[in-house]
Amino acid sequence: MEILFATDFSETSAAAARTALDYARRLGARLHLLHVTWVGTDPTVPPALPALARELGDGVPVVTAVESGAPAAQIVRYAERKGIDLIVLGTHGRSGVSRALLGSVAERVVRTAPCPVLTVPAAGPVAAAPVGEEVAGPRCLVCATPSDDLICSPCRARIRGEAVERKQRDERAGR
Repeated sequence: MEILFATDFSETSAAAARTALDYARRLGARLHLLHVTWVGTDPTVPPALPALARELGDGVPVVTAVESGAPAAQIVRYAERKGIDLIVLGTHGRSGVSRALLGSVAERVVRTAPCPVLTVPAAGPVAAAPVGEEVAGPRCLVCATPSDDLICSPCRARIRGEAVERKQRDERAGR
């Protein structure tokens, strides 16, 4: 059995990693760790990937891979190429403006995957500061991580990557 865990190294992904490892152990499966970089970003193996493989590899065979492109499309393509039986993804639970800007990778994978997809929700919503208390600094409007900018660099990169991908897809369709 082959299980694919796609990670962006976020806290949400950490919860999904534990779930993927648990399934791999119980089912005697090989665990594929996949990280997808956006088009135009550095496609080299991030140091966190081998570290995660060592952490999760206790008693479970682990395969690591890095792909470049739109995350949902690359996750589905990898699953098709490798004969994956189950995909495990963390979901950020975005809604409203942030979902409109970024979309939902998990939702796209669920709709297009060739196999079952297990989505693991975020540990919980970002806690709002009680009335009258100051928030500990500005936060990204998209992912709520601390950031001096309105939208943090990783979210900006995702938004740009999706825009480039959409533009390329539209240009191909117009030929």
